[in-house]
Amino acid sequence: MNKMVLTHIVEAALMASQQPLSISQIQSLFDDADMPSVATLRDVMTTLMAETEHRGIELIEVASGFRYQVRSTYAPWVSRLWQERPPRYSRALLETLALIAYRQPITRGEIEDVRGVVVSSQMIRTLLEREWIHVVGYKEVPGRPALYATTAQFLDYFGLQHLQQLPTLTEIQSVAAQEYDDRQRSLMANDAATSSERSEHVQRSLDEVVAHEVDVLQTTAEELATAEALLAQVEKNVFNSGPSDHAKSSVDFGGLLARQQEREQRRMAQTHTEPLSDDRSVMKNDVISAEPSKPSGEENDA
Repeated sequence: MNKMVLTHIVEAALMASQQPLSISQIQSLFDDADMPSVATLRDVMTTLMAETEHRGIELIEVASGFRYQVRSTYAPWVSRLWQERPPRYSRALLETLALIAYRQPITRGEIEDVRGVVVSSQMIRTLLEREWIHVVGYKEVPGRPALYATTAQFLDYFGLQHLQQLPTLTEIQSVAAQEYDDRQRSLMANDAATSSERSEHVQRSLDEVVAHEVDVLQTTAEELATAEALLAQVEKNVFNSGPSDHAKSSVDFGGLLARQQEREQRRMAQTHTEPLSDDRSVMKNDVISAEPSKPSGEENDA
């Protein structure tokens, strides 16, 4: 069979399959007479991988075989094609899965001893339903607890061919240290930016306060100058003008002084012509007619 035709058949099969295809599964697509060898199919896979090297998709090999998938770089955009959000797993579930992957086969009690907390049945059930773990046997101890291990679906989901591709403890510690350093640098940069903004805000506030104080002082100075001019004019009109000028002065407080003098003259005239009040008349009559009173008997004798 022509290699180009064989490449197209393999590419179409991989695109149509919902699961990764192994070499043996691809061989089963052909008749015995046209069945390609394992080496030939490996060569075809290498060619297809090279063709997708700079594209939005890639051909990778996982534990169950070969599959096409979207490059992780473009996953954020492609994920918007689906309305439902991808499932989010708790930290406890991921810690349990990591312990099973690194220490398999392992029992539930051994997981609890390492984590220091109880592993819920729902968590184990979730991992079993996802087909990331399965029971591989039972430990020969009282109670015969189940032994758990990871599956090929676990390797497929995380894009691994075998467990040896899992990062080592040293690599994990290095990644964690790098993430910690990056986080610290980010926090320091944010603190520096915040301090700079705070200093700029404080300086801007001080400038605004100074500008406001200058405006207040300028306004106050203008008001004081106006008040001093008005006071000088009042003193000139009131204290430096002659007696005859009060009535003729235009600044006579609206004729207040003239009206006050006229009111005083009328009050004085009324004082000289007003008769004595009733109270004073009563007092006068009391003084004139005051005589010693006689006893009642003497009045009868008279």
